[in-house]
Amino acid sequence: GLRRGYREAMRKMERRLSCALTVLLACLLGLAQEGCSLENGLARTPVMGWLHWERFLCNVDCQEDPHNCISEQLYMQMADIMAAEGWKDVGYDYVCIDDCWLARTRDSNHRLQPDPKRFPSGIKRLADYVHSKGLKLGIYEDVGTHTCAGYPGSYGYYELDAQTFAEWGVDLLKFDGCNFINLDLLIEGYMNMSLALNKTGRDIVYSCEWPFYLWPFKKPNYMEIRKYCNHWRNHGDIDDSWGSVKNIIDWTALHQSLIAPIAGPGGWNDPDMLVIGNFGLSKDQQITQMALWAIMAAPLLMSNDLRNIDPDSKALLQNRYIIAINQDPLGIQGQRVNKLRNFELWSRPLAGGGYAYAVVNRAEIGGPQKFSIVMFGLDDGKACRRECLITQILPAFQFRGIHVLTSVLDFWVNPTGTILFTVFPHSTDSSLKMEKLEREHKPWQ
Repeated sequence: GLRRGYREAMRKMERRLSCALTVLLACLLGLAQEGCSLENGLARTPVMGWLHWERFLCNVDCQEDPHNCISEQLYMQMADIMAAEGWKDVGYDYVCIDDCWLARTRDSNHRLQPDPKRFPSGIKRLADYVHSKGLKLGIYEDVGTHTCAGYPGSYGYYELDAQTFAEWGVDLLKFDGCNFINLDLLIEGYMNMSLALNKTGRDIVYSCEWPFYLWPFKKPNYMEIRKYCNHWRNHGDIDDSWGSVKNIIDWTALHQSLIAPIAGPGGWNDPDMLVIGNFGLSKDQQITQMALWAIMAAPLLMSNDLRNIDPDSKALLQNRYIIAINQDPLGIQGQRVNKLRNFELWSRPLAGGGYAYAVVNRAEIGGPQKFSIVMFGLDDGKACRRECLITQILPAFQFRGIHVLTSVLDFWVNPTGTILFTVFPHSTDSSLKMEKLEREHKPWQ
């Protein structure tokens, strides 16, 4: 046990030292996007997992609705399913608590405490259970005096709360921004909690809402935010509707020149939860959300009921090809590169010289419409210099063959739907691999 603990501590130290040296070297070479900040070694690709908020909100009535209330039982059940039904295997490994887990007051030592009726075993026991499934536990707090739902906030207790989370075995902190006193204290609070988390010595991913709360007053300093946070929310909460998903997509495209260059390994723009598998999105709209969250290098935090999810939504969320785009190690956030009538073209560079593209039909009337593009029109010909391999990922997997710079690609795209495809330099070996995949492939899997 001691040897195992020593080896694990050494691995953590080596990871942080390696990350620090990498960023320091990048600074010396003038290459660091993140303002030459030393990172905590976490979130090298976007975080994946499950978060309760959009689907379960602040339901604390366990007498009336014990199956869906915010309680330790809910998170244990989600952990069981994530471990048993393939979610963990494809990368969804965080089980995240949002607001409304707390008791209404701190304990006699000023420490946070969970609601004793809904979390009778305590957070440490819950973390142990989640860890026993090979998963990680996320928790929620607020930079201000109270959380958004009125529970005790962390203002004045940043170091104590960070230490409490570390002692409980928490692996991610979502830090909201409600009820802050003034802008200076908001910014200072986000910085102080970041420093406090690092001081604990435990690996805790830090999810901020810092820029969202700054935008009504002034343009956020994203270089500064990246120095302290692993990912950050820019927009208000998503809800279970196409209108909400559209608003987030539009906001991201409008501000992409500011926010996209900042994103990369260790720090990501967070457009909020995946609402796939709920009630408000059509099949095509679910495809669009999944495709664009992959292109945008977004954290993939589902908010749905994994105990009762339809097979199509499950298959879409577990699609390994989409996840591979999202988790691409190059870590470049994709951007909208063209708008033509009701069509949008989004592009993301990938490791290995490839690109991922999303063709979105923003029409909300009529039937499928045709989108055509010449290969040299994709990223000024960079995507296909000589011969290239085209693979359609969504809405159904299809090997589209070998193309050259002058080839024309035609896609029929449903209203509010998306075609997701990749372009890679061609080789005989890659062609044979893709043909084999197509023979074996089932739609959305």
